[in-house]
Amino acid sequence: MTSKCWQITFHPNQEVDETFDEFLSNFFEVISQNYNDNGPDEYIGYTGETFNEEQMLQSASFFGIKLPPYDITELKSENWLKDYVIKFDAFEICDFCIYGVHEKSQPKTDKILLQIYAATAFGSNHQTTQSCIKAISELHDSGFIPAKILDIGTGSGILSLCSAKLWPKAQIIAGDIDDEAVIVTNGNAKNNHLENQIKTYISDGYKHKSIQANAPYDLILCNILANPLIAFAKDLSQNLRTNGFCILSGFVEDQVDDVISVHEQQGLKLVKSYSLDNWRAALMQKVK
Repeated sequence: MTSKCWQITFHPNQEVDETFDEFLSNFFEVISQNYNDNGPDEYIGYTGETFNEEQMLQSASFFGIKLPPYDITELKSENWLKDYVIKFDAFEICDFCIYGVHEKSQPKTDKILLQIYAATAFGSNHQTTQSCIKAISELHDSGFIPAKILDIGTGSGILSLCSAKLWPKAQIIAGDIDDEAVIVTNGNAKNNHLENQIKTYISDGYKHKSIQANAPYDLILCNILANPLIAFAKDLSQNLRTNGFCILSGFVEDQVDDVISVHEQQGLKLVKSYSLDNWRAALMQKVK
């Protein structure tokens, strides 16, 4: 049976802020991003048959933003998620080669292979994800061996998967407020034979009882947005063991000082900063 969806492609003429990301996540069923080295990235939203342009404009107004120029395209297929959304080119970063579930064969590479379904859990090849993977790889190469890892806002679960591959003896808990992200993470863990190492929970930050019961953690991964990073800073510190590390991302250049300073107030120090386009990430260590 043929179904349809609507693809709305946004063409910003300047870098967007986190409010635009929040609008996209709130309104669309699926979002993706086309990276552009020569200017602002394109953002693409997908939504089902009930799309209403006026409702989209009202939602943008609620978030206090004026939408950039956009195109509307009607898509038809038997499975529009599979045919139009989940296809992305395999990419290599640090120790890993990451490819989609739509690929009929594994890429030829000497990297660690990870197969990802990411259609309904945005972010697997976002700049922030790439910086987090780089930080994870560098921690591993430094000789750091965590026993317990927590991934807050796991999305597709990609950071948990990378950590599980590098530290096969680590116990990993992945949490997300979105139940779809938990479903996707579970599927990705199973596809990569990591389901026994990664446990997932629907959780608003650190609130789930299993997350609290397993604290403190040696490593906390938190790739979300600036405001929740700031709001969770105290919880992060309380759940991170002394001398443990955290990797923070999802913020841009003009938010760096706010994100770092609030974590420093909770007893953490900055170890290294990461930059990719306008997005930033930070490796921090709890020192007290």
